[in-house]
Amino acid sequence: MAARASWKGHLKVGDLACAVGLYTAVSSSDRVSFNIINRRTGHRVERQFVDSETGKPVERSDQVKGYQMENGDYIVIEGDEIAEIMPESDKVLNIKAFIAYDDIDKLYFDRPYYLAPVDEHDEEALSLIARGMRDGKVAALAEAVLFRRNRTLLIRPHDNYIVATMLNFDYEVRSADTVFEDIPDIKFDKEMIELAGHIIGTKHGSFEPSTYEDRYEAALVELVKAKIEGRAPPKKKPAPERKVVDLMEALRQSAKMSGKAPAKKVPAKKKAPSRSDSRSKKAS
Repeated sequence: MAARASWKGHLKVGDLACAVGLYTAVSSSDRVSFNIINRRTGHRVERQFVDSETGKPVERSDQVKGYQMENGDYIVIEGDEIAEIMPESDKVLNIKAFIAYDDIDKLYFDRPYYLAPVDEHDEEALSLIARGMRDGKVAALAEAVLFRRNRTLLIRPHDNYIVATMLNFDYEVRSADTVFEDIPDIKFDKEMIELAGHIIGTKHGSFEPSTYEDRYEAALVELVKAKIEGRAPPKKKPAPERKVVDLMEALRQSAKMSGKAPAKKVPAKKKAPSRSDSRSKKAS
């Protein structure tokens, strides 16, 4: 089944434009999903909004957005008032600047999309833009109105296709100082640093997505399958017991097992005095 575009419009850089579509690159649709049902009847349960004070159901026509003030009261915001301030979409993904890919902190990365031409005659223009970015080792910052909000995206060639990553706004990314401000500046001795470097070296590898399994999702699939087939649900395997050990000692033991433990300094043995030495001392 062909993928459906989440958004269609035109990618524009200067006087060059081509029709493109954004296709979701990450999806949770293949995960096991559940509905809430009535245990007694087996019927699906429907969600209903009720008044928090009276407990009575609220009709859809009476449901409206409200902003809570400090005193607890609400300011009512009507739907047409929100619609009035929504940015108008011109269906244009406008490239504002080309930058080095590493210029953007990855904390700002939000949701990735595949950017693809809509028609065959748009392939040449999009390929030209991608080739220029690849040769210049740059990415493009673009702006567009997507899903009723203005968005900023990072567009970059990736292998043989193009990825457009939606970026978080500055106010959405929390400052690291709120988490790390109380952590002291710790000094490590040379032995500790060498041992840590050795352990990191022994665990060197590469990222292969297929080797990392969503164990919880796999367990859910097996649980549902067992229930359908009338079998007893699989029992959860006990987690291996993990002992908390001293970091420095663990590093030493790991290094010893690989035969690369740093040699400890052994104090030099004192040389036994010779007869001539003892005679000279007596003479003095």
